Amino acid sequence: MSALTAVQARRRFLCLVALRWLPVGLMIPVIVLLPLERGLTLAQYGSAAALQGLVVLLLELPTGGLSDAIGRRPVLLLAGVLAIISLALLTVADSVLLFVVVYGLQGVYRALDSGPLEAWYVDQALAADEHADIETGLSRSGAVLGVAIGLGALGSGGLVALDPFAGVTALSLPVYVALGLQVVSLAAVALLMTERRPHRGLAALAGSVRGVPAAVGGALSLLRRSRVIVALIAVELFWGFGMVAFESLMPVRLAEVLGDPGRASALMGPVGSVAWLASALGAALIPLLARRIGAPWTGFVLRLLQGATVAGMALFAGPVGVIAAFLVCYTVHGASSPVHMGLLHRQVDGPYRASLISLNSMVGQPAGAIGLVTLTAVASAVSLPVALLVGAGVIAVAAPLYLVARGPAAVTPVTPAPEPAPAP
Repeated sequence: MSALTAVQARRRFLCLVALRWLPVGLMIPVIVLLPLERGLTLAQYGSAAALQGLVVLLLELPTGGLSDAIGRRPVLLLAGVLAIISLALLTVADSVLLFVVVYGLQGVYRALDSGPLEAWYVDQALAADEHADIETGLSRSGAVLGVAIGLGALGSGGLVALDPFAGVTALSLPVYVALGLQVVSLAAVALLMTERRPHRGLAALAGSVRGVPAAVGGALSLLRRSRVIVALIAVELFWGFGMVAFESLMPVRLAEVLGDPGRASALMGPVGSVAWLASALGAALIPLLARRIGAPWTGFVLRLLQGATVAGMALFAGPVGVIAAFLVCYTVHGASSPVHMGLLHRQVDGPYRASLISLNSMVGQPAGAIGLVTLTAVASAVSLPVALLVGAGVIAVAAPLYLVARGPAAVTPVTPAPEPAPAP
């Protein structure tokens, strides 16, 4: 098997990113409204969905270590199978218990899926060229992600608006389409994602699995030894909590200002599509700003701006203002991810890249679970605008943490101390 060039690795990476996020785009406009249609309250939905983040909390770092130990490809294949199972169950879920099972499976899937694809791309690119511009690849992946989700959301809105099949409710149809696309994504991982794994078989697998604790320990040692990594992980903690405000509460806020949940559901398709296209634009353009003022200052500005946009969603009284604030929020969101991940990737050398990404996601997912429970409870007990303002404040308060990454010392990669060799 010939090694990939940096350009080939980037092309395959972008293709797999598109297929990974297209099903997500289909689900976004209906992910909150579907459980409500099937009889759950908003608080019940928040509690069930929070399980996903709690499962990620338990499994994120071990699955990242598994990716570092046995390879990126087998872990992503397993993740794809679990995604298919969870979506198949979602087509029939009609009780709190079934939604709990769906989100539990989604948590395992997301824990497995978080990190391996991006780590594979960075590994392949740097192996082909140690000076490869990984930041541009990550920025383009953010743009591709935004376009894929935007197209998926547009398709979802169209399916809901047309409601072409009498036997399937309008809000359920995007789930069936997402299920089919998830099968396509799994096949693409199997065909396009190549890895050099000289040792195969059960003995090699068992040896790799025994290496998972060492990979986890290596990632934790990075956290202990780098104040920059601590700051970046803390940003993800606040960011994960605050994302609930614009990801999960926006459809409910739109329904509130419109006074019609059905109209809000149909409108969220094109609105969500435009939002993710705006996210793609933000991801494509942000390298220009980052090169001008530096990645740490760019992250600082973006966090403050995103908090302001979420506050706008709470304070604007009409649908035009709420939608405008939402679109600007997603433009900033798309720009933020490649800046954050580029800073994170530059902090590590050695075999623990996926584990570090998993560590970053590990705090983000449970923070999102806490955000779901907290903000949906605030929305139910006080009001939805107050819940949005709480989310806005949490996002903005993380901004100064990016400034820890300033200076040449902050971008010196940290290589974990080698683990002792296992006894034969």
